[in-house]
Amino acid sequence: MRGIQLLRVLFALIFMALPSLQAKGADAVSTPATPPASASAATVRTEQISGTGGTFPAPVYAKWADTARSAIGVDVTYNAIGSGSGQDQIISRSVDFGASDAPMDDARLSAAKLLQFPTVIGAVVVIVNLPRVREGELKLTGETLAAIFAGKIDKWNDPRLKQVNPDVTLPNLPIEPIHRYEPSGTSFAFTSYLSAVSLEWKSSVGTGTKVNWPAGVGARGSDGAATAVNITRGAIAYVESTYAAENHLTTAQLRNRSGVFVEPTSASFTAAAASADWNTPNFAVNLVDTDGAASWPIVTPTFVLLPRDPKDMTRSAAVMRFFDWAYKSGGAVAEQLGYVPLPATVQDGVRAAWRSQVSVDGRPVYK
Repeated sequence: MRGIQLLRVLFALIFMALPSLQAKGADAVSTPATPPASASAATVRTEQISGTGGTFPAPVYAKWADTARSAIGVDVTYNAIGSGSGQDQIISRSVDFGASDAPMDDARLSAAKLLQFPTVIGAVVVIVNLPRVREGELKLTGETLAAIFAGKIDKWNDPRLKQVNPDVTLPNLPIEPIHRYEPSGTSFAFTSYLSAVSLEWKSSVGTGTKVNWPAGVGARGSDGAATAVNITRGAIAYVESTYAAENHLTTAQLRNRSGVFVEPTSASFTAAAASADWNTPNFAVNLVDTDGAASWPIVTPTFVLLPRDPKDMTRSAAVMRFFDWAYKSGGAVAEQLGYVPLPATVQDGVRAAWRSQVSVDGRPVYK
């Protein structure tokens, strides 16, 4: 009997406590984890813009976007699906800006009423997966690299590779070339380099965002190429330098125009960028295989494509406000990721192009 009485008391105490517990539960759900924003902060307008295109600049655009929302009230959504798609989608006006690592030709820009401007300078590097070959140890010439992607050098212990790597133990292992599957500005830069250093490649394959690759298999995006190399023994591919660093992949040295083997570093990228001549139509400067003993041979700017006759003046202005802010405040972030910021004179030239070429009913969008 005493046990039954104790149980009754216990149940009574529980039921008495229920209102308090329910109230506390309700408070826990309704109370925000962080204090509410102030009334003035809540009224700040955030402009949303969308872009799509190359994977090459995706890491730095993502970092810039992380800060731009709070810094200038621009919320950027960027879909990195390849330069070809970036060009197509801005021509159809399905996004606010397109991004392409390959410059669009003048006639197509004119027909689509697009302004093309650079945002940062980056580098394409060669990555490999070879047992017992350390970072930066493998050396490649432009000619041997072209022969590998043409399928004419298909073993890692080929005498032509051993000749330039006398101190490296190259395995008797098939070479597995990996290239981009979709139209890609990174492919454009890489094939531009192969065409510059190999007359045979230039005449048989050529340059393009998508070419008829004589050997190897395709992977989608720089991240896809990096992943494929990471899991394939004997693989070799080309990617934007940030993807190699993020995935801790082994990069190779390349022999530059001056005959010097150089490693892919910020210093060698900057040395190549320093030789740029920006006095070209639509900012389409060529930084591939430049002079200079310290220069990395595959360096390229990446571009944004913006309608000169935007449908939405506000969103167009937000695109330019975002990249203007990135020029002013995003240089350090770009350098941390392995990119080279544009020279100040080039940034000023871009701003002048915004003022003179982007307008609605004769009114300039950028002021």
